[in-house]
Amino acid sequence: MTPYAFAAGALLAALAGPWGALGLFALPALPRSARGALALGLGLVLLRLALLGDPWAGRLGERVVLEGALRNGVLRTAPAPLFLRSYPPLADGWVRVEGRVARPEGARLPGGFDRRAWLRGRGVRAELRDVRLLEHRPLPSGLRDRVRANLLRGLTPEAAALARALTLGERAALAGDVQAFRRAGLAHALALSGLHVGILVGFFVLLAAPLGRGRYLAALALLVGYLALVGPSPSLLRAALMAGVWLLARAAGLVEVPLASLLALALGVQLVLTPYAPWSLSFQLSYLAVLGIALVLPLLPQRPRWKAWLFGALGLTLAAQAATLPLVLDRFGYLPLASPLANLVLLPLVGLLVPLGFLKAALPALSGMLAVPFNLSADLLLGGVRLLARLPGLHWGAIDTGGYALYYLALAPLVLAGHRFLRLRTALALAATATLAAAMSAGAVRPDVWFLDVGQGDAALVRLPGGVEILVDAGHTWDARGLARALAALGVDDLDLAVGTHPDADHTGGLPELLELVPVGALALGPPKPGDPLDTRLRTAARTNGVPVLEVHRGRVLRVGGAELHFLHPPPAAPGKDNDRSLVFVLEYRGRRLLFTGDAPGRHALAWRPQRVDVLKVAHHGAADGTTDALLRRFRPRIAWIGVGPNAFGHPDPGVLERLAAWNVRVLRADRDGSVRLPLR
Repeated sequence: MTPYAFAAGALLAALAGPWGALGLFALPALPRSARGALALGLGLVLLRLALLGDPWAGRLGERVVLEGALRNGVLRTAPAPLFLRSYPPLADGWVRVEGRVARPEGARLPGGFDRRAWLRGRGVRAELRDVRLLEHRPLPSGLRDRVRANLLRGLTPEAAALARALTLGERAALAGDVQAFRRAGLAHALALSGLHVGILVGFFVLLAAPLGRGRYLAALALLVGYLALVGPSPSLLRAALMAGVWLLARAAGLVEVPLASLLALALGVQLVLTPYAPWSLSFQLSYLAVLGIALVLPLLPQRPRWKAWLFGALGLTLAAQAATLPLVLDRFGYLPLASPLANLVLLPLVGLLVPLGFLKAALPALSGMLAVPFNLSADLLLGGVRLLARLPGLHWGAIDTGGYALYYLALAPLVLAGHRFLRLRTALALAATATLAAAMSAGAVRPDVWFLDVGQGDAALVRLPGGVEILVDAGHTWDARGLARALAALGVDDLDLAVGTHPDADHTGGLPELLELVPVGALALGPPKPGDPLDTRLRTAARTNGVPVLEVHRGRVLRVGGAELHFLHPPPAAPGKDNDRSLVFVLEYRGRRLLFTGDAPGRHALAWRPQRVDVLKVAHHGAADGTTDALLRRFRPRIAWIGVGPNAFGHPDPGVLERLAAWNVRVLRADRDGSVRLPLR
């Protein structure tokens, strides 16, 4: 009970901060043996959080000159580390830089990279923007460089990249093969964790058998040295803490320490050392996977040797996968169905390569000789990974809090029944109830519109019951892949209709590539503009991908999944510049109306049929000529969305904001609110 109470107190404080102190009121309800441990874990983490503080809070927006060691984008400097947001990224080394202190941004798009959470999980609460490099010096050569040189001696380029990933945690050299490992279900092999620590400690303990119990302390010293060499990533620190407790127990003469107790002690200690770690995806996956293994391990049947290995490997793989399933689907949108096979067939090769890498790095005299088996094994592993990565997988969208809760509510009764805390019939009934609730909530699609943050550009997604989806514009060329991930996160596997308002790079620049990434039923465009490279490129992409083009103009009506798109502009002749030719339409669904204006100047509004709308997509990113009093008078919107990011044009224009305020329109902006969901009900 004591290690679990210690871990619970530490986790409560790490997640809730000072509010975690309210957990002390629960002490009287706990057994006496657990009270002190819970209070200790809670108190130590709260103290650590207070000591860490938030040193950059009072300097946000300030321009500063800083210096220090830069590694992987994080500058170690006083008073606290911060991330250098520069493009291209600065090379590692000692740097002196000038920039503006700011808070890191969260995810701009659904399913997008959340820099704020990623940095928070590393204990970094601020970033430096508008970076100007004043001085850069390479870091002096150290032990890690000598170890790397020994490790890579005699290896082929592909084997060398794999050796750096498996031994030192340097995955960048693997490039596209990192994605192949993910799609094959072996991404965990590239994360320094229990596999690597187990091999390192296990081999050393076997080789140092003549030292008796002293070998466990020697192994602990080796483990600390390895941790210092490669850096304490969350998964590696978890594995090292568990191994450290086990080694100390063995050195003290204790024969067995339950895996669940090791996990709880490691969790409590790690949170005292790094109370920000729970925000790290690596931390979450690592602890959930080992928790799944710890719960299932006692339930595995005893079998003859080869059957024990087969059933054990398969059972533990499935246990780890079941424990992490919603997190994997939520963060990566993909579950490799080949994962059990990959772990059975290819993980033994990883188990061979890891000790070979350790031996090559530690024993220079044998480095050349060991290169031959390493190259051969690396070729086999990479070939197998690339082959299995081609197999199909399960695609999934983002999972909300309710989805996580229902999944674990379905899983928990089955685990309890396995440990005989519940009757099997009761467990199946509870699991079935949670599963049914999840299925019903998944099928209940609520109509909505997502205005997607693509910076100084436009992109909007309308979702309707029956799996009907309409995309309006797709930002810049470089936004296409991010939008494809956002669509997948929102559960969109194909689009019934895409609308390109006009051939401007910040509206339809991303559509040609998006047509290759996402199936599209039809593409609605305005009258052709001969000689315009963007218009030509988009129509060519539609033809190449078999997407029919619907030419629309004033008076045309499209009906899609219960919604009607009434086009107000341009007239069929469509004279004038790009913005004058921009599509303008009202999307109506069950009495709700959205007015999409593209970049159309407001002077054309007098030709549009007046009607009250719920939402206005502000024209031309809030430019002065886009939203006039006449337009607002004719359409009376309640909400306005402005697709605006950093720009040199002064968007949104102060006059436009004043007019919207005068008409009591609620304003939402990409640069301030990020991506926004508005229900259509």
